[in-house]
Amino acid sequence: MKKFYKAMFYRMMIVVTCFFSLFLIASGNSKKTNTVSNINGVKSIEAIHIVSKYNNQDQHLDIMKVNSIQEIQLYGPSTPISFTGQMTAYKANCPGCSGKVSCPPRQDVRNGNIYFNDSTYGTVRILAADSSIPCGTIVQFSNVTFTSDPVIGIVLDRGSAIQGTIIDFLVSDMDNMDAIGRQQNVHYEILRWGW
Repeated sequence: MKKFYKAMFYRMMIVVTCFFSLFLIASGNSKKTNTVSNINGVKSIEAIHIVSKYNNQDQHLDIMKVNSIQEIQLYGPSTPISFTGQMTAYKANCPGCSGKVSCPPRQDVRNGNIYFNDSTYGTVRILAADSSIPCGTIVQFSNVTFTSDPVIGIVLDRGSAIQGTIIDFLVSDMDNMDAIGRQQNVHYEILRWGW
Protein backbone atom coordinates (compact mmCIF):
# COMPACT_ATOMS: atom_id res chain seq x y z
CA MET A 1 0.00 0.00 0.00
CA LYS A 2 2.89 2.36 0.77
CA LYS A 3 4.26 1.77 -2.74
CA PHE A 4 0.86 2.69 -4.18
CA TYR A 5 0.73 6.03 -2.30
CA LYS A 6 4.35 6.75 -3.14
CA ALA A 7 3.70 6.12 -6.85
CA MET A 8 0.57 8.31 -6.73
CA PHE A 9 2.53 11.08 -5.02
CA TYR A 10 5.22 11.07 -7.74
CA ARG A 11 2.58 11.04 -10.49
CA MET A 12 0.83 14.04 -8.91
CA MET A 13 4.13 15.88 -8.63
CA ILE A 14 4.77 15.26 -12.34
CA VAL A 15 1.26 16.49 -13.25
CA VAL A 16 1.64 19.61 -11.07
CA THR A 17 5.10 20.34 -12.52
CA CYS A 18 3.81 19.94 -16.09
CA PHE A 19 0.78 22.12 -15.37
CA PHE A 20 2.95 24.81 -13.77
CA SER A 21 5.41 24.72 -16.70
CA LEU A 22 2.59 25.08 -19.21
CA PHE A 23 1.19 27.96 -17.17
CA LEU A 24 4.55 29.75 -17.22
CA ILE A 25 4.97 29.23 -20.95
CA ALA A 26 1.44 30.44 -21.68
CA SER A 27 1.76 33.49 -19.44
CA GLY A 28 5.01 34.47 -21.15
CA ASN A 29 3.13 34.93 -24.42
CA SER A 30 0.55 37.32 -23.06
CA LYS A 31 0.96 41.08 -23.20
CA LYS A 32 1.25 42.59 -19.75
CA THR A 33 0.84 46.23 -18.80
CA ASN A 34 2.36 47.59 -15.62
CA THR A 35 0.54 50.44 -13.95
CA VAL A 36 1.23 52.52 -10.90
CA SER A 37 -1.63 53.82 -8.80
CA ASN A 38 0.52 56.33 -6.89
CA ILE A 39 3.14 57.93 -9.13
CA ASN A 40 4.54 59.83 -6.13
CA GLY A 41 5.70 56.53 -4.65
CA VAL A 42 8.15 55.94 -7.50
CA LYS A 43 11.68 56.97 -6.48
CA SER A 44 13.51 57.05 -9.82
CA ILE A 45 13.01 60.10 -12.03
CA GLU A 46 13.61 57.93 -15.07
CA ALA A 47 10.97 55.45 -13.88
CA ILE A 48 8.49 58.29 -13.36
CA HIS A 49 9.00 59.45 -16.94
CA ILE A 50 8.66 55.91 -18.30
CA VAL A 51 5.52 55.20 -16.24
CA SER A 52 3.94 58.49 -17.27
CA LYS A 53 4.72 57.84 -20.94
CA TYR A 54 3.25 54.34 -21.08
CA ASN A 55 0.55 54.47 -18.43
CA ASN A 56 -2.75 55.08 -20.20
CA GLN A 57 -4.60 56.09 -17.08
CA ASP A 58 -5.48 59.76 -16.87
CA GLN A 59 -2.61 60.76 -14.61
CA HIS A 60 -0.84 64.03 -15.14
CA LEU A 61 2.90 64.03 -14.57
CA ASP A 62 3.80 67.08 -12.52
CA ILE A 63 7.17 68.47 -13.51
CA MET A 64 8.40 71.00 -10.98
CA LYS A 65 9.61 74.26 -12.47
CA VAL A 66 12.71 75.47 -10.63
CA ASN A 67 14.62 78.70 -10.97
CA SER A 68 18.10 78.28 -9.53
CA ILE A 69 20.94 75.79 -9.29
CA GLN A 70 20.15 75.45 -5.57
CA GLU A 71 16.61 74.30 -6.40
CA ILE A 72 17.94 71.99 -9.12
CA GLN A 73 20.28 70.44 -6.55
CA LEU A 74 17.52 70.18 -3.93
CA TYR A 75 14.71 68.71 -6.04
CA GLY A 76 16.55 67.09 -8.97
CA PRO A 77 17.44 63.78 -7.30
CA SER A 78 13.83 62.97 -6.39
CA THR A 79 11.44 65.00 -8.55
CA PRO A 80 11.07 65.56 -12.30
CA ILE A 81 12.18 69.16 -12.82
CA SER A 82 12.44 71.72 -15.58
CA PHE A 83 14.16 75.07 -15.67
CA THR A 84 14.95 77.93 -18.02
CA GLY A 85 18.58 78.80 -18.58
CA GLN A 86 21.24 79.74 -21.08
CA MET A 87 23.09 77.66 -23.63
CA THR A 88 26.58 78.20 -24.93
CA ALA A 89 28.78 76.07 -27.16
CA TYR A 90 32.34 74.76 -26.95
CA LYS A 91 34.77 72.65 -28.96
CA ALA A 92 37.20 69.96 -27.85
CA ASN A 93 40.15 72.20 -28.72
CA CYS A 94 38.97 75.22 -26.72
CA PRO A 95 41.56 77.08 -24.61
CA GLY A 96 42.04 75.12 -21.38
CA CYS A 97 40.26 72.03 -22.75
CA SER A 98 42.07 68.69 -22.60
CA GLY A 99 40.15 67.08 -25.45
CA LYS A 100 38.58 64.57 -23.08
CA VAL A 101 35.37 65.06 -21.15
CA SER A 102 35.63 65.34 -17.36
CA CYS A 103 33.21 62.56 -16.42
CA PRO A 104 33.87 58.83 -16.71
CA PRO A 105 34.36 57.16 -19.12
CA ARG A 106 36.37 60.31 -20.06
CA GLN A 107 35.59 60.04 -23.74
CA ASP A 108 38.15 61.60 -26.09
CA VAL A 109 36.28 64.12 -28.25
CA ARG A 110 39.22 65.49 -30.24
CA ASN A 111 38.22 63.19 -33.10
CA GLY A 112 34.99 65.15 -33.57
CA ASN A 113 32.79 62.62 -31.78
CA ILE A 114 30.31 64.91 -30.07
CA TYR A 115 27.88 62.09 -29.25
CA PHE A 116 27.64 59.50 -26.49
CA ASN A 117 25.88 56.15 -26.79
CA ASP A 118 23.73 55.79 -23.66
CA SER A 119 22.33 52.33 -22.88
CA THR A 120 18.84 53.77 -22.23
CA TYR A 121 18.55 56.87 -24.41
CA GLY A 122 20.70 55.81 -27.37
CA THR A 123 22.86 58.35 -29.17
CA VAL A 124 22.77 61.68 -27.32
CA ARG A 125 24.73 64.94 -27.48
CA ILE A 126 27.48 65.68 -24.95
CA LEU A 127 26.87 68.59 -22.58
CA ALA A 128 28.87 70.40 -19.91
CA ALA A 129 26.96 71.56 -16.83
CA ASP A 130 27.39 72.93 -13.34
CA SER A 131 29.08 70.45 -11.01
CA SER A 132 25.86 70.33 -8.94
CA ILE A 133 24.27 68.36 -11.79
CA PRO A 134 25.87 64.90 -11.62
CA CYS A 135 27.65 63.14 -14.46
CA GLY A 136 25.35 60.95 -16.52
CA THR A 137 22.34 63.24 -16.10
CA ILE A 138 20.10 63.14 -19.17
CA VAL A 139 18.73 66.54 -20.18
CA GLN A 140 16.18 67.32 -22.88
CA PHE A 141 16.26 70.87 -24.15
CA SER A 142 14.21 72.98 -26.53
CA ASN A 143 13.60 76.60 -27.56
CA VAL A 144 16.95 76.94 -29.33
CA THR A 145 17.62 78.64 -32.67
CA PHE A 146 19.54 75.78 -34.33
CA THR A 147 16.70 73.22 -34.27
CA SER A 148 12.95 73.20 -33.78
CA ASP A 149 12.97 69.66 -32.32
CA PRO A 150 13.78 68.85 -28.70
CA VAL A 151 17.34 67.54 -28.28
CA ILE A 152 18.51 65.02 -25.68
CA GLY A 153 21.97 65.35 -24.20
CA ILE A 154 24.05 63.85 -21.41
CA VAL A 155 26.14 65.74 -18.86
CA LEU A 156 29.67 64.42 -19.31
CA ASP A 157 31.74 67.55 -18.90
CA ARG A 158 32.41 70.56 -16.67
CA GLY A 159 33.82 74.01 -17.23
CA SER A 160 34.90 76.86 -14.97
CA ALA A 161 32.49 79.26 -16.71
CA ILE A 162 29.63 76.74 -16.72
CA GLN A 163 27.81 77.51 -13.52
CA GLY A 164 24.19 77.74 -12.47
CA THR A 165 21.63 77.21 -15.21
CA ILE A 166 24.10 77.59 -18.10
CA ILE A 167 24.64 74.42 -20.13
CA ASP A 168 27.47 74.15 -22.65
CA PHE A 169 26.78 72.25 -25.88
CA LEU A 170 29.73 70.33 -27.39
CA VAL A 171 30.14 70.98 -31.13
CA SER A 172 32.58 69.54 -33.63
CA ASP A 173 35.45 71.53 -35.10
CA MET A 174 33.45 71.78 -38.33
CA ASP A 175 30.46 73.44 -36.63
CA ASN A 176 30.14 77.18 -36.40
CA MET A 177 30.01 78.06 -32.70
CA ASP A 178 28.76 81.54 -33.58
CA ALA A 179 25.54 79.97 -34.90
CA ILE A 180 24.78 78.87 -31.34
CA GLY A 181 26.33 81.82 -29.52
CA ARG A 182 24.77 82.48 -26.12
CA GLN A 183 21.12 81.53 -26.24
CA GLN A 184 18.68 82.80 -23.64
CA ASN A 185 15.43 81.22 -22.39
CA VAL A 186 16.36 77.65 -23.26
CA HIS A 187 13.91 75.18 -21.74
CA TYR A 188 15.61 72.26 -19.95
CA GLU A 189 14.00 69.14 -18.51
CA ILE A 190 15.91 66.54 -16.48
CA LEU A 191 14.97 63.05 -17.70
CA ARG A 192 17.49 61.13 -15.56
CA TRP A 193 19.46 62.33 -12.55
CA GLY A 194 23.00 60.98 -12.86
CA TRP A 195 23.87 57.42 -13.76
